[in-house]
Amino acid sequence: MKNILPLLCAVMALQQAAAQPAQRKPIAVHIDPAVTYQTIHNFGASDAWACQFAGNWPDEKRNQMADWLFSMDTTAAGGPRGIGLSMWRFNIGAGSARQGDSSGIKDEWRRAASLLDDDAASRERQAGQLWFLKAAKQRGVPYFLAFLNSPPVQFTINGKAFATKGNCNISPEKYAALSAYVAEVIPAVQSKTGVKFDHFSPANEPQWDWSDGGQEGCPYNNDEISGLVRKLSETFTAKQLDIKILIAEAGKINYLYETHDKPGKGRQINAFFSNSSASYLGGLPNVRHSIAGHSYFTTSPAAGAVAMRQQLAASIDSIPGLDFWQSEYCILGDNGGEINGEGKDLGMNAALYLARVIHHDLTVANAAAWQYWLAVSPYNYKDGLVYIDKNKTDGQAQDSKMLWVLGNYSRFIRPGAKRIQATADSSGSEPLLVSAYRNADNTVNIVIVNNNPAAVDITLNFRNARPEQLRSYVTAEGSSLQPGSLYGGENTAIGVPGRSVVTLTGKM
Repeated sequence: MKNILPLLCAVMALQQAAAQPAQRKPIAVHIDPAVTYQTIHNFGASDAWACQFAGNWPDEKRNQMADWLFSMDTTAAGGPRGIGLSMWRFNIGAGSARQGDSSGIKDEWRRAASLLDDDAASRERQAGQLWFLKAAKQRGVPYFLAFLNSPPVQFTINGKAFATKGNCNISPEKYAALSAYVAEVIPAVQSKTGVKFDHFSPANEPQWDWSDGGQEGCPYNNDEISGLVRKLSETFTAKQLDIKILIAEAGKINYLYETHDKPGKGRQINAFFSNSSASYLGGLPNVRHSIAGHSYFTTSPAAGAVAMRQQLAASIDSIPGLDFWQSEYCILGDNGGEINGEGKDLGMNAALYLARVIHHDLTVANAAAWQYWLAVSPYNYKDGLVYIDKNKTDGQAQDSKMLWVLGNYSRFIRPGAKRIQATADSSGSEPLLVSAYRNADNTVNIVIVNNNPAAVDITLNFRNARPEQLRSYVTAEGSSLQPGSLYGGENTAIGVPGRSVVTLTGKM
């Protein structure tokens, strides 16, 4: 018995130790507000295409959707009412809705009304979009962009809102008429809604063929974009329209710095902003000194995504004063087997992948703006922030974790914020993704993406200045940007749940 007792005591001690939570060694995160990078202009999303119908749903439901997207208010319990988008992208539309089935676009939800159509049906279709536009303004969204996927059908070569055999669907002789149309639409929308557009985007993903009738769309080569934008700039100047033209909404970010497989449609940074180029647009007073591209098909694997964004950043840095806008993204394709765009996902799998894309676009490509594609989707794809039934007059709306993960950035990082230096010590095979930002009011926001299943602790080491306290906001499987603990002190351990995105925010 005497020989057994020590063994029993040792077993009991091991059992007691196993029952205790493991001591986690905190990961040090280093923040230096004195080291700054790009200035953030906005976080946004688009009203295409479902808002034309969702904007006519019953008040309670459409207001709920608008709150999720635009509101900076808090609930009675102290949680966020919405993600506070700071830009709303408005689809002007090419008039395929009026053409109906003869438009050649089979999916009615991907047709769009032309805003100056006189028939009652077109005005009714516009009402839903205009409702969301006003709802965004009422909730404090500061910036608005109007865009065309295709020239309106009255200006296209084939009379359709999509192309024939991949050819540009508007002739140069129609550039002036299209420019006059846009210069009429923008004040007309302002008179109806009180919304002033800051930006206009004339071409969307000009590298693609746009001949299958899946949606409105038009290909352009660089010379064609240049000719159209010059005429737009001339018209806007003559009409005294205070609006900036955003180019070029490249279908993939690598088309901004290389030709790849699209001769005449790539190397768009140099084409439009190198003053030795025949397509140079950088000297026009109405052209924003930014280059816009889409992150589709460039996000997996992570090492490749980083390398492409490093090349993009280097190309942009070669043009003084130029910045980059990531102007459209949702999860498409198979992404190297990491995640498939098919199948709606309201949970954290899609949300964590999205958070990684946002992080790399902001911290490697130095994006000054980050914009999602479909704010509201009726489809069984990973393409929406809010999902609705495909019902024109009523139905159910659901928020997604992708909505709230975007909110970990958009609600806290406000226009005019500066990205500041943030690094994390090594944390294993799935390193924490950490970025930090300082708003104009000296609020510091630190966003941490933890893709590991296990929780981790971090400590924050500030140089030069530090906030006295930080409040956490957590998006995870059971939490949608909910306020968490209040932290203070240099060596305080801050818990980051597994498979979560956490924003820490506090005043300097």
